[in-house]
Amino acid sequence: MARPRPELAPSLLSADFGRMAEATRLLREAGLKYVHLDVMDGVFVPNVTFGPKMVADLRAEAGELVMIAHLMISQPERYVDEFAAAGADVITVHAEATAHLHRALQQIRAAGKQAGVALNPATPLAAAEEVLESADFLLVMTVNPGFGGQKFVDGGLEKIARARARLDEAGRDVRIEVDGGVKLANIKQVAKAGADVIVAGSAVFGAADPAQAISDLVAALNS
Repeated sequence: MARPRPELAPSLLSADFGRMAEATRLLREAGLKYVHLDVMDGVFVPNVTFGPKMVADLRAEAGELVMIAHLMISQPERYVDEFAAAGADVITVHAEATAHLHRALQQIRAAGKQAGVALNPATPLAAAEEVLESADFLLVMTVNPGFGGQKFVDGGLEKIARARARLDEAGRDVRIEVDGGVKLANIKQVAKAGADVIVAGSAVFGAADPAQAISDLVAALNS
Protein backbone atom coordinates (compact mmCIF):
# COMPACT_ATOMS: atom_id res chain seq x y z
CA MET A 1 0.00 0.00 0.00
CA ALA A 2 1.33 3.43 -0.97
CA ARG A 3 2.09 5.80 1.88
CA PRO A 4 0.11 9.04 2.10
CA ARG A 5 1.76 12.22 0.90
CA PRO A 6 4.13 13.63 3.53
CA GLU A 7 2.81 16.58 5.50
CA LEU A 8 4.56 19.83 6.43
CA ALA A 9 4.55 20.73 10.15
CA PRO A 10 5.93 24.25 10.65
CA SER A 11 7.55 24.85 14.01
CA LEU A 12 6.63 27.99 15.94
CA LEU A 13 10.13 28.02 17.48
CA SER A 14 11.29 30.41 14.75
CA ALA A 15 8.16 32.55 14.80
CA ASP A 16 7.87 35.91 16.57
CA PHE A 17 6.83 34.93 20.09
CA GLY A 18 4.86 38.16 20.34
CA ARG A 19 2.76 37.12 17.33
CA MET A 20 2.22 33.42 17.92
CA ALA A 21 -1.54 33.56 17.30
CA GLU A 22 -0.92 35.24 13.95
CA ALA A 23 1.67 32.60 13.03
CA THR A 24 -0.73 29.81 13.94
CA ARG A 25 -3.50 31.41 11.90
CA LEU A 26 -1.16 31.55 8.90
CA LEU A 27 -0.67 27.78 9.04
CA ARG A 28 -4.39 27.14 9.36
CA GLU A 29 -5.23 29.43 6.47
CA ALA A 30 -2.55 27.74 4.35
CA GLY A 31 -4.52 24.50 4.70
CA LEU A 32 -1.83 22.64 6.63
CA LYS A 33 -2.59 19.73 8.94
CA TYR A 34 0.05 20.15 11.66
CA VAL A 35 1.68 22.76 13.85
CA HIS A 36 4.80 21.81 15.82
CA LEU A 37 5.46 23.35 19.24
CA ASP A 38 8.96 23.00 20.67
CA VAL A 39 8.88 23.01 24.47
CA MET A 40 12.31 23.49 26.09
CA ASP A 41 13.23 23.62 29.76
CA GLY A 42 16.84 24.83 29.80
CA VAL A 43 17.88 21.53 31.40
CA PHE A 44 17.45 18.79 28.82
CA VAL A 45 18.36 21.33 26.13
CA PRO A 46 20.22 24.66 26.47
CA ASN A 47 17.25 26.87 25.75
CA VAL A 48 13.90 27.85 27.27
CA THR A 49 10.71 28.43 25.27
CA PHE A 50 7.18 28.07 26.66
CA GLY A 51 4.85 25.76 28.56
CA PRO A 52 1.27 24.45 28.60
CA LYS A 53 -0.30 27.92 28.74
CA MET A 54 1.03 28.76 25.28
CA VAL A 55 -0.57 25.60 23.93
CA ALA A 56 -3.85 26.43 25.65
CA ASP A 57 -3.79 30.03 24.41
CA LEU A 58 -3.20 28.90 20.81
CA ARG A 59 -5.74 26.07 20.83
CA ALA A 60 -8.68 28.15 19.58
CA GLU A 61 -6.61 29.81 16.85
CA ALA A 62 -5.28 26.42 15.73
CA GLY A 63 -8.74 25.18 14.86
CA GLU A 64 -8.41 21.82 13.12
CA LEU A 65 -4.61 21.94 13.13
CA VAL A 66 -3.07 18.95 14.89
CA MET A 67 -0.94 20.44 17.67
CA ILE A 68 2.25 18.48 18.28
CA ALA A 69 3.85 19.31 21.64
CA HIS A 70 7.48 18.23 21.39
CA LEU A 71 8.66 18.07 25.00
CA MET A 72 12.40 18.66 25.10
CA ILE A 73 12.33 18.57 28.87
CA SER A 74 13.74 16.36 31.63
CA GLN A 75 11.27 13.95 33.22
CA PRO A 76 8.50 14.87 30.78
CA GLU A 77 6.00 12.64 32.57
CA ARG A 78 5.69 15.41 35.17
CA TYR A 79 3.95 17.60 32.59
CA VAL A 80 2.17 15.21 30.24
CA ASP A 81 -1.22 15.70 31.84
CA GLU A 82 -0.85 19.49 31.76
CA PHE A 83 -0.08 19.53 28.05
CA ALA A 84 -2.93 17.12 27.40
CA ALA A 85 -5.33 19.39 29.30
CA ALA A 86 -3.99 22.41 27.41
CA GLY A 87 -5.12 20.89 24.11
CA ALA A 88 -2.10 19.23 22.54
CA ASP A 89 -3.15 16.45 20.17
CA VAL A 90 0.24 14.71 20.02
CA ILE A 91 2.70 14.70 22.90
CA THR A 92 6.24 13.64 22.10
CA VAL A 93 8.85 12.77 24.71
CA HIS A 94 12.55 12.05 24.30
CA ALA A 95 13.90 8.59 24.97
CA GLU A 96 16.94 10.26 26.53
CA ALA A 97 14.88 12.41 28.93
CA THR A 98 13.09 9.78 30.98
CA ALA A 99 14.05 6.59 32.79
CA HIS A 100 10.56 5.23 32.17
CA LEU A 101 9.84 5.75 28.48
CA HIS A 102 7.16 3.07 28.22
CA ARG A 103 5.32 4.50 31.23
CA ALA A 104 5.47 8.02 29.78
CA LEU A 105 4.00 6.87 26.46
CA GLN A 106 1.28 4.96 28.25
CA GLN A 107 0.51 8.08 30.27
CA ILE A 108 0.08 10.09 27.08
CA ARG A 109 -2.30 7.55 25.63
CA ALA A 110 -4.23 7.31 28.90
CA ALA A 111 -4.79 11.06 28.58
CA GLY A 112 -6.45 10.42 25.21
CA LYS A 113 -3.59 11.80 23.12
CA GLN A 114 -1.31 10.40 20.44
CA ALA A 115 2.14 9.52 21.72
CA GLY A 116 5.48 10.26 20.12
CA VAL A 117 8.99 9.11 20.99
CA ALA A 118 11.91 11.32 19.91
CA LEU A 119 15.53 10.34 19.33
CA ASN A 120 18.51 12.69 19.25
CA PRO A 121 21.00 12.32 16.38
CA ALA A 122 23.42 10.22 18.45
CA THR A 123 20.70 7.96 19.85
CA PRO A 124 20.29 4.67 17.97
CA LEU A 125 16.93 3.54 16.64
CA ALA A 126 17.14 0.58 19.01
CA ALA A 127 16.35 2.96 21.89
CA ALA A 128 12.74 3.13 20.65
CA GLU A 129 12.23 -0.40 19.35
CA GLU A 130 10.83 -1.83 22.58
CA VAL A 131 8.13 0.85 22.91
CA LEU A 132 6.85 1.21 19.35
CA GLU A 133 3.65 -0.65 20.21
CA SER A 134 2.85 2.33 22.47
CA ALA A 135 3.84 5.03 19.97
CA ASP A 136 2.01 6.79 17.16
CA PHE A 137 5.00 8.87 16.05
CA LEU A 138 8.74 8.30 15.89
CA LEU A 139 10.51 11.67 15.80
CA VAL A 140 13.95 11.48 14.22
CA MET A 141 15.96 14.55 15.19
CA THR A 142 18.26 15.72 12.42
CA VAL A 143 19.89 18.43 14.53
CA ASN A 144 20.91 18.41 18.16
CA PRO A 145 17.85 19.88 19.88
CA GLY A 146 17.78 23.27 21.51
CA PHE A 147 17.92 25.91 18.79
CA GLY A 148 16.37 26.61 15.41
CA GLY A 149 18.28 27.30 12.22
CA GLN A 150 20.84 24.52 12.57
CA LYS A 151 22.35 22.48 9.75
CA PHE A 152 20.90 19.05 8.92
CA VAL A 153 23.25 16.46 10.46
CA ASP A 154 25.36 14.13 8.37
CA GLY A 155 23.78 10.68 8.24
CA GLY A 156 20.29 12.02 8.87
CA LEU A 157 18.79 10.75 5.64
CA GLU A 158 20.26 7.30 6.16
CA LYS A 159 18.81 7.13 9.68
CA ILE A 160 15.37 8.11 8.41
CA ALA A 161 15.58 5.42 5.74
CA ARG A 162 16.58 2.80 8.30
CA ALA A 163 13.69 3.82 10.53
CA ARG A 164 11.30 3.55 7.59
CA ALA A 165 12.58 0.10 6.66
CA ARG A 166 12.34 -1.22 10.23
CA LEU A 167 8.81 0.07 10.73
CA ASP A 168 7.65 -1.32 7.40
CA GLU A 169 9.26 -4.69 8.04
CA ALA A 170 7.64 -4.87 11.47
CA GLY A 171 4.27 -3.77 10.12
CA ARG A 172 4.12 -0.91 12.64
CA ASP A 173 1.61 1.85 11.98
CA VAL A 174 3.93 4.53 13.32
CA ARG A 175 4.46 7.80 11.49
CA ILE A 176 7.99 9.11 11.11
CA GLU A 177 8.41 12.77 11.93
CA VAL A 178 11.66 14.54 11.08
CA ASP A 179 12.81 17.71 12.79
CA GLY A 180 15.91 19.79 12.18
CA GLY A 181 17.66 21.56 9.35
CA VAL A 182 14.90 21.02 6.80
CA LYS A 183 14.71 23.60 4.02
CA LEU A 184 13.56 23.86 0.44
CA ALA A 185 16.83 22.38 -0.85
CA ASN A 186 16.47 19.10 1.05
CA ILE A 187 12.80 18.61 1.96
CA LYS A 188 12.17 16.34 -1.02
CA GLN A 189 15.10 14.12 -0.02
CA VAL A 190 13.77 13.91 3.54
CA ALA A 191 10.38 12.83 2.23
CA LYS A 192 11.92 10.29 -0.14
CA ALA A 193 13.93 8.79 2.74
CA GLY A 194 10.67 7.91 4.46
CA ALA A 195 9.37 10.85 6.50
CA ASP A 196 5.62 11.23 6.96
CA VAL A 197 5.61 14.54 8.84
CA ILE A 198 8.36 17.08 8.20
CA VAL A 199 9.08 19.95 10.56
CA ALA A 200 10.38 23.26 9.22
CA GLY A 201 11.00 26.25 11.44
CA SER A 202 13.44 28.85 10.15
CA ALA A 203 12.68 27.77 6.57
CA VAL A 204 9.16 29.12 7.16
CA PHE A 205 9.31 31.84 9.78
CA GLY A 206 12.81 32.98 8.92
CA ALA A 207 11.72 33.70 5.36
CA ALA A 208 10.81 37.18 4.16
CA ASP A 209 7.39 35.83 3.14
CA PRO A 210 6.37 32.88 5.36
CA ALA A 211 3.20 32.21 3.36
CA GLN A 212 5.21 31.89 0.15
CA ALA A 213 7.76 29.71 1.94
CA ILE A 214 4.98 27.34 3.01
CA SER A 215 3.66 27.24 -0.55
CA ASP A 216 7.11 26.46 -1.93
CA LEU A 217 7.79 23.71 0.62
CA VAL A 218 4.41 22.06 0.03
CA ALA A 219 4.96 22.26 -3.73
CA ALA A 220 8.31 20.52 -3.31
CA LEU A 221 6.63 17.75 -1.32
CA ASN A 222 4.01 17.31 -4.04
CA SER A 223 6.45 17.34 -6.96
